[in-house]
Amino acid sequence: MSQVLIHSCGVSTSLRFDDTSFFIEPTNLDDHTSSCCAGTYRRVKYTEVPLRNVISAKVASGVVEVQYLVRKDKQSRLNLATTSGAVQNEDSTRAKKWCEALLLVAYQGANPAKNLKVLVNPHGGPGKGRALYVSKVEPILLAAGCILDVTCTSQFHGILPSCSLMYSHIDTTHSGHAIEIAREMKLGYDALVTVSGDGLIHEVLNGINQHEHRDQAFCIPIAPIPTGSGNGMSLNLLGLQDGLDVCAATLNVLKGQPLKTDLFSFTQGDRCRISFMSQTIGITADIDIETEHLRWMGDIRFIVGYIRAIIARKSCPIELSMKVVDQDKSRMLDALHARRAGKSPSPSSPPSSLLSDDKKPDSASSSHDEWTRFKRPILWMYAGQGPFVSRALMQFPVSLADDGLIDISIQEITSRSALLRAMDGAEEGKTYWINTNRYFKASAYRARPLASKGNLVVDGEQVPFEEFQVDVLNRLGTFLSPYPFYAPEF
Repeated sequence: MSQVLIHSCGVSTSLRFDDTSFFIEPTNLDDHTSSCCAGTYRRVKYTEVPLRNVISAKVASGVVEVQYLVRKDKQSRLNLATTSGAVQNEDSTRAKKWCEALLLVAYQGANPAKNLKVLVNPHGGPGKGRALYVSKVEPILLAAGCILDVTCTSQFHGILPSCSLMYSHIDTTHSGHAIEIAREMKLGYDALVTVSGDGLIHEVLNGINQHEHRDQAFCIPIAPIPTGSGNGMSLNLLGLQDGLDVCAATLNVLKGQPLKTDLFSFTQGDRCRISFMSQTIGITADIDIETEHLRWMGDIRFIVGYIRAIIARKSCPIELSMKVVDQDKSRMLDALHARRAGKSPSPSSPPSSLLSDDKKPDSASSSHDEWTRFKRPILWMYAGQGPFVSRALMQFPVSLADDGLIDISIQEITSRSALLRAMDGAEEGKTYWINTNRYFKASAYRARPLASKGNLVVDGEQVPFEEFQVDVLNRLGTFLSPYPFYAPEF
């Protein structure tokens, strides 16, 4: 059952699979080119494809067709490829059983055809979301037999490629449209696919938070396709090689498993919103807002903004208090490695003299419910979860998806030269070890800006510059992931 022979343009090719890979092999290695009836030549080369990358396998009218994702080389991104050929009439039944067996192992018994709600933002990042969806994403989903309910956030002029595909036509773009869609969506979807950056995920989660059946809606996994500027969540789920690859992200839609993650409630007065990735104030918030006009540059915009910001080097006057659980950087790293190895992390330590002396817990048995104040002057505060906030910055390298805590990075005032040096290795998380970068894990924090004006950013979206509090919503979020933890290693 592990092998079938196909014929195309005079070339005979063997298709087979084992427990880990799908193989395409010419039956005669010394002579595997043949003249086709059109006078052109077709070369069959030996190809090995991980079973995870197999998308579809079927027999129709005596022709076997297998579609899969493959790289031209180790550094290139994935692309959809097809191998097809005829089988002898007497082999058709056997070939059909072979295709069924291949799909069974390729999808580990799961149904390839998913019922998906797809949101496409054509304006995210460099503005290529719609084109990438049509050319790269949609063909893979349709090859797997998925039922697609697609909404574009502006008028969509695409041709319906399949009767199983449904487009919602939107004549005008308006802020918060994704919130409305998520709030009103039905509960029967296998996943909610966002073709955009992190901002669309933020809107979707806040819409789900208003859903009539909120808890059930939060269980529908979100699968990001990276076409925005930062694409931090996609990088965290898929890692550096695949985190910016739309085909790899589409494969995750088909093959990923639910990963529970912490979310955060961001409260200002009587207003509350959901945050899934980060909250920041100071220089890092200024960078995000003041480079909006550079979205066409992708994540390079943040590097440009950072250089501008450290030249100005504005301080961030703020009153900041936290419910600190740990601040030992070495122990937090050990906890990360223990989680990735499937072990339980060691207990955390109480805060130390970095915090206000009068509110500091005085023993290891002190309650983590006590508020402690950070008193030193700072340039910025960055809080959140998930290692990457963009390709150029691993801001929270020891973050865990569901530890019930929020990681808080506070940059004390330091020299411009030190800030410039910090750019070296920022994408690998090296700033974590810089002495002036104070790093905490907390169960909650609150802040009051002391300046009259400035920028406060939540998941890349600007919010009112006023007092706020953040609390952890343990394991409320659900994303599709190839791994039971965040992918990037530190």
